[in-house]
Amino acid sequence: MKKIFIILGLAAALFQTSVNTPAQAPVVTAPVAEAAAPAPAKADPNDQQRISDLEAYVNNTARGSDAVDSKVVSKISGAGPGHNGFQMVCAALVLFMTLPGLFLFYGGLVRKKNILSVVAQCFGIAGLVTILWFLYGYSFVFGDGAGSIFGNLKFALFEGVDSNPNTNYSYWVSHNVFSIYQLMFAIITPALIIGAVAERMKFSAIMVFVGLWMVIVYFPLAHMVWGINGLMNGVWNADADIKAIDFAGGTVVHMSSGWSALILCIILGKRLGFGKEPMQPHSMTLCAIGTGMLWVGWYGFNAGSAVAADGIAANAFTTTTIAAAVASFVWAMAEYVLRGKPSILGFCSGAVAGLVVVTPACGFITPGGSFIIGILAGIVPFFACWKLKAMFGYDDALDTFGVHAVGGTMGALLTGMLARNSANANLATNLKNYVTDSLFQPLVVEQIKAIVITIVLSIVATVIIALITKAFVGLRPDEDVETVGLDLAEHGEEGYHG
Repeated sequence: MKKIFIILGLAAALFQTSVNTPAQAPVVTAPVAEAAAPAPAKADPNDQQRISDLEAYVNNTARGSDAVDSKVVSKISGAGPGHNGFQMVCAALVLFMTLPGLFLFYGGLVRKKNILSVVAQCFGIAGLVTILWFLYGYSFVFGDGAGSIFGNLKFALFEGVDSNPNTNYSYWVSHNVFSIYQLMFAIITPALIIGAVAERMKFSAIMVFVGLWMVIVYFPLAHMVWGINGLMNGVWNADADIKAIDFAGGTVVHMSSGWSALILCIILGKRLGFGKEPMQPHSMTLCAIGTGMLWVGWYGFNAGSAVAADGIAANAFTTTTIAAAVASFVWAMAEYVLRGKPSILGFCSGAVAGLVVVTPACGFITPGGSFIIGILAGIVPFFACWKLKAMFGYDDALDTFGVHAVGGTMGALLTGMLARNSANANLATNLKNYVTDSLFQPLVVEQIKAIVITIVLSIVATVIIALITKAFVGLRPDEDVETVGLDLAEHGEEGYHG
């Protein structure tokens, strides 16, 4: 055996030598290039320039030394600590929405034999999406210099994603902090889908489906809406073909997941015993706790989308609060009037609906606009969950379609109607002819275009991905597994004993 290794080693050395030294290669003496002239050193800024840098930090604008033709360095290097700290807290809050907010909200709504399956699916998605995000997902979404539909591999494996700002997206937040903040959005979006297919989809199928869905739906859609040269980034891309706006994810997060959830639950079929036996939530207490966590985390989701601790973030914080509180109250009061009792589920569903509907609009609207959104969010999704599901007979287990698809679509449309320059001066940069402070301003047409593209992409892609997943691993567990519950059958554990 030792002789074999010696022979193989000699052969490899000879092969390497023959590759690196071609036979009869002519010897060419390369001309000695003249040394390039060193770039002129930048000077220290004067006092006025240093004050301007501080003003830029406070106002969240570009420092003078960032200009291409700048001849001075900045005494404020790298990211700004206040904005950076704010963004890290917001990233943690958005993760808090999924772990544990969403899995407690969803977990409380399923039967007790399936609570751990929801927890496992949320953790599994968090890990899988993080891997994809690191490998190429972040680059596919936020890599610049590519097309308007897809990014590129510029930041694959987080190459160049360091603690200095990427000024395409923020002047004062570190590139790595921005990337992790956006990762949290990528995690929660597919996790929303599991609400529609709860209690009846295999863990392996969910992992395969989500892996494909991220590449085919989420990454291109997020690039189109938020990428610096995205097809539908009306705020920052002067050359955008569709001048749409989405502050924190109406199209990217809620519409994409909600419409995909509807199609997937139809393909998957109804739960065993659906419509024949009671399938009441096993713990409204857990659901209510999860709702509170979602509401708190949503401030990171919406206010954090300003990517700075500035006035736009403050406005988003305010509008988010008003819309969520009003919608929670209106949904429960609608139940009170129509059913005689305001339920805890009504308060919880209304709060989430208000948060969903205001998400694309929160940084672009006034408090008055958010009040209108709160009222509509408490009424329209309520009727969608109450009447549509019964009318068409699909088994959207936890009302993902009724809240996220219907609410997200309505939110995208209302954003076009209620966006105002007084709430966000950035609207005047590339949208001065689209935002005219009227309900039927030209921006509404652009929002409708974005809505149509999002719905078509989500539906068509979901059908294809579901069929691929079914062919490779199957979609549903065996009937006996579904009867026993996914917790014990798929994870070997139970949420409750005794």
